[in-house]
Amino acid sequence: MPMDAKEIELKAKALTKAATQNEPPVNIVALLKELQQGVRATEDLLRSTRVGIIVNKFKQHKAPEVARLSSEIVSKWRNEVNKQKAGASPGPSQRSSSSPRPTPNGTAAPTPSDKASKLSVPPDKRTWKADGVDVNQTSNRIRDSCIGLMYDGLCLNATEAPRTVLAKASSVEAAAFSAFGPETKEQYRTKIRSLYQNLKNKSNPMLRVRVLSGEVTAEHFVKMTHDELRSAEQQERDRKIQKENMDKAMVAQAERSISTSLQCGKCGQRKVTYTEAQTRSADEPMTLFCTCMNCGKSWRQ
Repeated sequence: MPMDAKEIELKAKALTKAATQNEPPVNIVALLKELQQGVRATEDLLRSTRVGIIVNKFKQHKAPEVARLSSEIVSKWRNEVNKQKAGASPGPSQRSSSSPRPTPNGTAAPTPSDKASKLSVPPDKRTWKADGVDVNQTSNRIRDSCIGLMYDGLCLNATEAPRTVLAKASSVEAAAFSAFGPETKEQYRTKIRSLYQNLKNKSNPMLRVRVLSGEVTAEHFVKMTHDELRSAEQQERDRKIQKENMDKAMVAQAERSISTSLQCGKCGQRKVTYTEAQTRSADEPMTLFCTCMNCGKSWRQ
């Protein structure tokens, strides 16, 4: 049974959440299959729900089954939309509503479409200059430069229209300006650079997706902590390292003996702690690891 737009939006949000929380591939595959079976693709439906953009991101997922299924779904939806467009094409004697209207002198007027409504370069080559957008939005050179930086961070591997990315980049800069501005403050510039580096981080592609999709608002994005900006995978690795360090700290340490016969070569005191370890062959004497209790010098003998 076909899903309605509301159901599709909920599934798309669940899909994004599954990726950000590093859920197992089987959960993501299950959601993708529901969309594959339940979505009757039309251009308006895909545009309004943004589900096509979200599913397309999973073509680069590290799990082969997820990447393969998302690729199949995107291809299927693209073919369905193309067929609908072909079926609706006007005949040679008909004028399309989007066809240029003749001007009084007989020449065709330009169409309202422009570079800001479509991609002109591959997603991995996008920048604000390559997309041909105008980042002069505030009449302030520094702020407009920061909008361009945010655009470059957000557009990497994105398929959203340039005008969509520009609107989000402007929102992020405005939020940063409100929270850390004016533009002359180092705090504002440092924050913009930090956000840009996090957006460009190849190991955390879902951050761009979450910001562009609106899951993370511009106001929240500029105030996210270092840990919040990290990917789910990075956070999990940090937790494992922290647990390993905690486990090591809880292991009982070897008891150290105190000797008055050993003398420190630095301060001359005979308050020395030591432990013994067999570092050579079994018929060799054990090695002493010594530490002076007076000056802290360590040595072995």
